[in-house]
Amino acid sequence: MDLLDFDAQPLWFDGPLPAGVEALIAEAGRAYGEPRAQALLDEAAARAPGHPVVQVARYRYHFYRHERGAAAAVAGELLADTGRRLGLPDDPLALDAAGVARAAAQSMTLTRFYLSTAKALAYLAMRRDELGGAVRLLETLVAVDPADRLGARALLDIARAREAELAAQSA
Repeated sequence: MDLLDFDAQPLWFDGPLPAGVEALIAEAGRAYGEPRAQALLDEAAARAPGHPVVQVARYRYHFYRHERGAAAAVAGELLADTGRRLGLPDDPLALDAAGVARAAAQSMTLTRFYLSTAKALAYLAMRRDELGGAVRLLETLVAVDPADRLGARALLDIARAREAELAAQSA
């Protein structure tokens, strides 16, 4: 299965947002760096719980503020929500090629989004020096994407090199 081989499909964010939510997200963007930005995103999340557009806005807010733990928590919620829609596991370490193929037959765009979210979780784990978890997750992604369409192999190489570097320093 090639993760880039798919016909036009609805995108993961095509679901309508409740009235006013898009404006809250836009205002949060304008207020970035101010305490009220977080409150605006919280209000958007309360009005549209679990909506991917709101979740991605929350993720980006935390990611660009270098709040890696908060970004990972939002990405985990997003991964679980997306996984439920596709019949994929909440824990991406439980992924297998057959499950990804079934999910892709249902929605390739949503499957790519799920896998990209898992890759984001691995990247955040690397940034928090949780290298063992990052390596396991990246190995899983490489196994289900042998053509490396997601680009997980390069991150896996970096994580393994960092692990080796730390091991050599402690020896």
